[in-house]
Amino acid sequence: MCGIVGYIGEKEAFPILIKGLRRLEYRGYDSAGVALVNDNGDLNVFKTKGKVDNLVDYCNDKNVTGTVGIAHTRWATHGEPSSVNAHPHYSQSKNLAIIHNGIIENYAQLKNRLQAKGIRFVSDTDTEVLVQLIEYIQERKSIDLLTAVQLALREVIGAYAIAILDRRTPDTIIAARNQSPLVVGIGDNEFFLGSDASPIIEYTDKVVYLEDGNIAVINRNEDLKVVNIHNRKLHPEIQTVDISLGQIEKGGYPHFMLKEIFEQPECLTNCMRGRVNIDTDNVVLSAVIDYKKQLLNANRFIIVACGTSWHAGLIGKQMIESLCRIPVEVEYASEFRYRNPVITEKDVVIAISQSGETADTLAAVKLAKKCGAFIYGICNAIGSSIPRATNTGSYIHVGPEIGVASTKAFTGQVTVLTMLALALAKERGTIKSDDYLAIVKELHEIPGKMYEVLKLNQRIASLSRMFTYARDFLFLGRGYSYPVALEGALKLKEISYIHAEGYPAAEMKHGPIALIDSDMPVVVIATHNAMYDKVLSNIQEVKARQGKVIAIVSEGDETISRIADEVIEMPQTIECLEPLLATIPLQLLAYHIAVCRGKDVDQPRNLAKSVTVE
Repeated sequence: MCGIVGYIGEKEAFPILIKGLRRLEYRGYDSAGVALVNDNGDLNVFKTKGKVDNLVDYCNDKNVTGTVGIAHTRWATHGEPSSVNAHPHYSQSKNLAIIHNGIIENYAQLKNRLQAKGIRFVSDTDTEVLVQLIEYIQERKSIDLLTAVQLALREVIGAYAIAILDRRTPDTIIAARNQSPLVVGIGDNEFFLGSDASPIIEYTDKVVYLEDGNIAVINRNEDLKVVNIHNRKLHPEIQTVDISLGQIEKGGYPHFMLKEIFEQPECLTNCMRGRVNIDTDNVVLSAVIDYKKQLLNANRFIIVACGTSWHAGLIGKQMIESLCRIPVEVEYASEFRYRNPVITEKDVVIAISQSGETADTLAAVKLAKKCGAFIYGICNAIGSSIPRATNTGSYIHVGPEIGVASTKAFTGQVTVLTMLALALAKERGTIKSDDYLAIVKELHEIPGKMYEVLKLNQRIASLSRMFTYARDFLFLGRGYSYPVALEGALKLKEISYIHAEGYPAAEMKHGPIALIDSDMPVVVIATHNAMYDKVLSNIQEVKARQGKVIAIVSEGDETISRIADEVIEMPQTIECLEPLLATIPLQLLAYHIAVCRGKDVDQPRNLAKSVTVE
């Protein structure tokens, strides 16, 4: 979950590396560091605990010249956040410096072996073990750096994306990947390196996405060379990145999260473009056209995901089962991959991941594929690992999501799942024509209704100030609104650090109601749908115990408005599409409460955007 940046060319490397680190800081911000080869041939490492700004301050009086360098922003796994455990890590001789994203699972055995050979370690990290192993092999066998890296990686168990500098060969960066993303940017007499394309797009749109087992030899005087650990030359495809610089900048908003909340109407329009054809009242997904047989003949769908994507999967389950009459299971990918699940060739596994790099979800995909299941990916990051590992799928096309707490990716995932359910239901003949047309037309109207919900921003900001004192929240919903309650609770936990739980509203009576008193805010999604009367009863139960109710209701509601302490109205829509609107007030509520509490909204403590380790 760490961020990797590299540069080699004719420009000064340090400014490019720092700018790249800032763009990758959502991947980790416990510590940061750079390694540079200066004009005198010295390999200098500068690193410090904290964010990239701390590193910039630390380097103010340092010699940061040089046209080749690597840099890193860390999310701690092995060893607490500190300047010692920060990357880059020197080898014992200080001839080598390495940065690393991932986990070396057998680092303890390797470390014991190296210590027995007299090698001394200064950090608690698994990363230092790798650079010491590479140097040990290099010196013992008197071989070049590439060969030493290849031999060392044959001994490594685990996930890694690495970049290495050797003081003695200053015109070369060696980079390698296994189960952790790494991108090489190809410029004009220069190369760039990144955990994703965001540090690169300002300089070039030509990139190579390294595959598992790839090693890139990046030399300022040669073309890019890619080999595997057995030195077989590979021929990776050079791709064009379709991301604009404006998409990864704040655009006048105080935080990326608020910008991304407000981008949702446009994002969903982009997500549906070319797929929802309102003129012909039709939904077209190329994956359904190209793989109709596999999808229509499935005995069941299994959705695997983590976090927010799992919540989207719960909504997708209800949609697919209701419209398509196909049984659907929703699994945490982290549990699915380890519990020896029953998977057959008649199963379709839907893998959902914003980044396309989520380690547990990627492992679940590989397991399901090995068992013969057909794999459908739903991702945002084009060219990421999960889309490359699946049989087919759909991108959500909502643009880069920088804020660590997911917002527009969630609504994008729900939109794709809705389109998938509609397309399959029509092919299976399990939906009435009038119902199909009504949902398609209403889906097309959702971005416009989102704009109406976003007009409530100032009202929700004012409301949020009343609840910054709270220590606990409950979020309640039923049917399609239950996963929205889970997502609302997660958003509040992630960025405000207030304990929050989401429950099916009827389950409140089976335990959680014991928590309710005058200090307990309860957020209830109570829109005017088939479950309205049931949810109304749940609200009355909360009020009977002096709970403070914040109700998300349909426009014009009068009944709940008389009971609840605070009411947020949203436009009427079809029940299965309500999550797309109801989630926005909850995102804004979490955002404004966190701001009122003085929290770092975009980079909440202990979290990172892309979970590429277990």
